[in-house]
Order: sequence, then structure tokens, then C-alpha cells
Amino acid sequence: MLVLEYKIKAKPQQYKAIDEAIRTVQFIRNKAIRSWMDAPTDAKINRFALNKYSTELRNEFPFVKALNSMAVQAAAERGWLAISRFYDNCKSKKSGKKGFPRFQKDNRSVEYKTSGWSLRPLEAWSLHKTKRRIAITDKKGIGELKLLGKWDIHKYPVKSIKRVRLVRRADGYYCQFAVDVECIDIQPKTGQEIGLDVGLESFYTDSNGHQEPNPKFLRKAESDIKHAQRRIYKKVKGSSGRRKARARYSRKHLRVNRQRIEHAKRLARHVCKSNDLVAYEDLKVANLLKNHCLAKSIADASWYQFRQWIEHFATKFGRLAVAVPPQYTSQECSQCKAIVKKSLSTRTHVCSCGLILQRDWNAAINILLKAKSRDGQSRSNANGVGTSTLLGASLVEQVLTMKLESNVLSSVGLSTLPISSDLLANLL
Repeated sequence: MLVLEYKIKAKPQQYKAIDEAIRTVQFIRNKAIRSWMDAPTDAKINRFALNKYSTELRNEFPFVKALNSMAVQAAAERGWLAISRFYDNCKSKKSGKKGFPRFQKDNRSVEYKTSGWSLRPLEAWSLHKTKRRIAITDKKGIGELKLLGKWDIHKYPVKSIKRVRLVRRADGYYCQFAVDVECIDIQPKTGQEIGLDVGLESFYTDSNGHQEPNPKFLRKAESDIKHAQRRIYKKVKGSSGRRKARARYSRKHLRVNRQRIEHAKRLARHVCKSNDLVAYEDLKVANLLKNHCLAKSIADASWYQFRQWIEHFATKFGRLAVAVPPQYTSQECSQCKAIVKKSLSTRTHVCSCGLILQRDWNAAINILLKAKSRDGQSRSNANGVGTSTLLGASLVEQVLTMKLESNVLSSVGLSTLPISSDLLANLL
């Protein structure tokens, strides 16, 4: 599945119509969840029952009937998605909160399936490739929208477009097309293998000793974000000045979010294109965020987002991505396998066998060795997201040193390690 995104340029009344459609989707979703809550215990509520209930809502409320019928079904399916997630968490006995469905108050998108929209004829696209248009044909009054972007949606058959979504963000409105095409770009073998240890001091350290700097996007923008937030509370509630101040504050957060996505995407693409095997830790980031001393820094690093992009590009490029258990990767010596206890503040691994390495470098080597010895997951291609980008992210098509800690590396007997010849050459 390929997702292409355009920015929308329209008139003010069209933007208001899009907002009305988004509010209608939120209303349908919340009504579906309320119907599930109020249903008798012996009633069977599933996706089909909620779709049938959405038809009843169309007959009852005129503003729901004005929305396309398939868009109404998609809104009811959003309610079922929250309900089914709650059921799955209960069946799997997930620890902590099970995610009981809640009513939504901040919906930002409306989704059409295969009807309710139409593109300009192919001849018009051929004559004016920079003047792309989409017409929303339901009775909400959205009409024809101008699409700004460089993606060539017109080269795909209309039947291959399975979803059209209108999204509202802090900097405007966007139109997304989900195209049913295979996103596979098998790359030639490189013969390289790499292990990655993510961290806060550096974004990641690989098994070759390279340390990627941590950009710390939120930390750098924090003062501007705080200033923008303070300006909100100096405005009168309900005034246009307060609304504009909120928009400025939202755009600053949106900028940080996009910086994180592009950074993770760029690094993951480079790592997967340069190596046949990519090993990384199977971290539970949600549990790590419970450390309130490091939660902001961990969230700013976006480790899980980086992992998602690695799995996506591994599938796209035909690479092998392996997640290994994170236990003792920092404590275990990569040469003699002895456990060397160290606190988080100790940044150098010093073992009795004579090996002295930077802590994260030692961990990255252990991660690679675990992946090669099949201690991690099954050695098969990781499941990617099936699109050219991640839903809920930027949703656009992809285009897109050695640091020796000690001189004893040459005398610690690295040849006894079960490391590939290329890795051994890099270490020496």
C-alpha cells in the first residue's frame, strides 16, 4: 500500500465544510461506542452491527445523511476498532489499563472509501500536471479542491485508490490517497551486517563503533514552545487572538514532530540500504517512559519510531531485521561473555579479559552476536507497515567514526570473537 499526500488549497467556506464533515465523523464514532455501551450483555455487537447502526443514524440525522454512505461506514468502523482493541487487550491479559473505549473530542480527519470523490479527467491532468484537483461529491458542500504536491497520482488507475482521507493539521488541510500497489525495491546484497544500540548520549551506536549524534529536537525548541504556550493564556478566552496563539503553539509542536519523523526515516533508510542484516533491541519504550527522570529525553529520541522505519525499509529493500532481547547487552562482555556490572553513569566497559570499549559500542556488538546466533526473533524479514510511509506521520512517498576508546583493542584477542571478517576488519 502506497500513501501519497497533497496539501489542499481551497476557499474558506470549503474549509468550513471539511470541518463539518470531520465533526460528523466524530459524532458517528461516539454514537457507535455509546450504542455498544448501552447494548444488553447478551447482544452481539460486532463491526457489521455497527455498520447497520450507522445506517439508522443516516435516517435519523440529516447532517449524517449528507455525508457519503461509505464515509459513514468508515466512521463506525473507527468505533469498532477501539472496541476490538479493548477486547484483544482483555483476552491477552495485558497488564495495566486495558484501553476501555473513550469518546473522542479531537477528531482531525474524514475518510472516504471508493465513492464520494472523483478526480479530474486524465486529459486535464495531462494538460495541467501542476493543477491537480479532487472533487468531494457528497452533500457536505466541500466541492472541488486544489491539490498542491509533486506526487503523480494520475499515473495510478482510479480503481487502485482504496482510500481518500482529508486531514486537518495545525498548518492547514491535507488530502491522502491510499493506493493499492506493492512497495518493494529489492536492493543488491552488500555483505554487511550491523547491530544498533539506541541511547540518549548518542541516538545510536553501531557495532562498527560509529555514534550517530542525538538531535534533541524538543530540547532545542523547548524555549520557543514554552513562550508560545504562555502567550495563549494572556489572550481572552474565545477571542480570535487566543485562537491564533493556539495555532502558533500547535505549529511549533508539529515542526518538532516532522523533524523526528524525517530524522528517523533518513537514518533507517540508510542503515537498511547499506546492510543485509540489521539487529536492534526489542525495547518496551512504554515501560521506559515510567522513569520520570528520563521520560522527556526518551520520548524526544523516538526510538520506537526509528524501529518502525527500520522494519518498513527492511521489508521494502529485502533485508533482514532482527529484534533481540535487551537483557544484559550492556553488562555482558562482547569478548569473554563475562557479566561486568556497571551503573548508567559508567560509560566505558572495562573487563578483566582486557577489553576496553565504549559502553554502547560493546552493547551493539552483543546485539549483533545475539541476532547471528538466533537468540532474537526468527531470522526472517521483519513485517513492515505495508506503505511507503507510516500512517499518522508525514504520509508522503519516500525519495529520499570509528571511535577507539583504548589502544588495547589490538591486543585483546578479538579474533576469538564469532564476528564476521568485515566487522573484524572495521574493529581493527
